Amino acid sequence: MDLIITIVVGGIIGWLASMLMKTSAQMGIIANVVVGIVGSALGFWVAGLLGLAVYGAVARWAVAVVGAALLIYILKALGVFK
Repeated sequence: MDLIITIVVGGIIGWLASMLMKTSAQMGIIANVVVGIVGSALGFWVAGLLGLAVYGAVARWAVAVVGAALLIYILKALGVFK
C-alpha cells in the first residue's frame, strides 16, 4: 500500500513541478512519477544541507515540489528537456 501511495504522490508532485517549469507537454506519467519521487528526495536533501527543518504538510509539499522543479531545471540544463 505504501508503494502505491508513493507512486501517486510522486506523480502529483512531478506534475505540479512540470507545470511550474513549463515542461508538462514533454513529460508523460512515468516521467512525472520519477521526477516527483527523485525530486522530492533532492528537495529534502537540499533543505537539510541548508539547515531548514520542514514541519507541517504544506511545507513538506512545498519542499517536494521545489525539489522536483530543481531536478527538472538540472535535466533541462543537461539537455534532456528542450
